[in-house]
Amino acid sequence: MQSVCHCCDWIRHHYGHLSSEYLSLLDQMGGDITKQNAPVFFPTSLYRHIDDAEFEDKVRFLKETIYQITKLFDGNMKSVTWDKKNLDDFLNILERQLENLNSCVSPAMKPERRLKRYFKKLNKNVLRKMNYSAQAWELIRKETKRHLQRLDILAAQMY
Repeated sequence: MQSVCHCCDWIRHHYGHLSSEYLSLLDQMGGDITKQNAPVFFPTSLYRHIDDAEFEDKVRFLKETIYQITKLFDGNMKSVTWDKKNLDDFLNILERQLENLNSCVSPAMKPERRLKRYFKKLNKNVLRKMNYSAQAWELIRKETKRHLQRLDILAAQMY
């Protein structure tokens, strides 16, 4: 595990750059973001709660949210019509972000249960219930963008 100071420097100097790259790729890989709402409520209260948390808890939250997003995108994507290169680049940059955050978080720290539950519901009520359709993946892309934008705000507030 890296020192808090090193993690702080990394978040300050690199997190935002990678974040803007994968947000841009998320927009470029498909058409317009759907206006339809997902049948799972966005966990606004979790973000409000983490805003007041300690630095280490915020880093853990960043890591856990990105980890849960990468798990979502590990599903059956046969129906997706997105640009393959942009999708691959998006996932690779997310993975890089996750690796860096992993090195900042103690393995002993437990993940946020409510966050994990939210992503399980998203998987069950959107992807599985809609049979991994193109429409389901568009909802996932929309929710992913909301999370990544919110994480960007959280990271910016950390320094």
